[in-house]
Amino acid sequence: MPADHHAPDAALRLAQALIRCPSVTPEDRGALDVVADALRPAGFAVERPVFSEPGYPDTPNLYARIGRDGPCLVFAGHTDVVPEGEGAWRHGPYAGEVADGMLYGRGAADMKGGVACMLAATLAFLERRGDGFAGSIAFLITGDEEGPAVNGTVKLLDWARARGERFDHCVLGEPTNPGRLGEMMKIGRRGSLTGKLTVMGRQGHVAYPHKAENPIPGLLRLASALVGEPLDRGTAHFDASNLEFTTIDVGNPASNVIPATARATFNVRFNDDWTAETLGAEIRRRLEQAAGNAVRFSLDLQPSNAPAFLTRPDAFVDLVSEAIRAETGLTPTLSTTGGTSDARFIKDACPVIEFGLVGETMHQIDECVAVADLERLTAIYERVLEAYFPNA
Repeated sequence: MPADHHAPDAALRLAQALIRCPSVTPEDRGALDVVADALRPAGFAVERPVFSEPGYPDTPNLYARIGRDGPCLVFAGHTDVVPEGEGAWRHGPYAGEVADGMLYGRGAADMKGGVACMLAATLAFLERRGDGFAGSIAFLITGDEEGPAVNGTVKLLDWARARGERFDHCVLGEPTNPGRLGEMMKIGRRGSLTGKLTVMGRQGHVAYPHKAENPIPGLLRLASALVGEPLDRGTAHFDASNLEFTTIDVGNPASNVIPATARATFNVRFNDDWTAETLGAEIRRRLEQAAGNAVRFSLDLQPSNAPAFLTRPDAFVDLVSEAIRAETGLTPTLSTTGGTSDARFIKDACPVIEFGLVGETMHQIDECVAVADLERLTAIYERVLEAYFPNA
């Protein structure tokens, strides 16, 4: 059923309150207080664990739950944002102003607007149904998603698991729609693997190349071996994996000196044909084959916490898709495109889908979302709750 008349106003008010907290990673600045203050009066038990790791800032998180029985539907998201950036905003980045039907502010799309809609939908659902639903609703909200993601969702899930918390399905409210609400739902994400390649040579004068060993031709030879053939052709739900060089460095200030080393960094976004381990082995195989006995190199593959994963289309995916179609008239594309998200951690706890606002302006100057989209997304989340917890 559509959202109650008061829920859209609640979503806008909550989104404005969240935006007015300048919670640039790792600062919270009251953002999680907004979430807690919305949930406690509705009967949620709210806890605020803070996690630590040497070399990283302590980070606050929030876990809230109402009900103890299953099934448990989780809403997940983050309240931290990226910096406001360089350039003048038409409306203050932390003012939460509405102009011409748009809500402006850092985090409006990514993803304070989505968190606000989850809260508003849940509160409206509970007001309508009270205790008359069999199951539980939980919130996993972190302040460490835009940063290193070390003291955030990954530790919050471990913390919850150690306390015996169990989840059945999760909706993560990242901004998944390219241009129109209802276009796209994410049912998986590609993995990410970064490598640092170094080719060793011998420094010398360019006029005496026989006394030196130039590493640059060797680096080009190895780079060509990595990109010369596709890693794969894509899979049923994923595009082809792509390897992209992001920097090539020699650091040589002299035009008459052959350098001693040449370095390159690359990143691979890979599909479910690969794991980080099998992909690393294939990269090393290609390099060794191209190098032979002619090129001396070393390869440093960075630890990866971003595997490729897929939530296979099932009854839950259909339930969310139908809620989207009912409100927007669109059947969402089931996508695995884009970068990484905290879904890569949640998928180990339960099946997870991502659906949120339009992300066209996320991380940009004048980040904004349509107020009408806040209303529609709230209604979609309410439909999900109604279908997930049918009347007895």
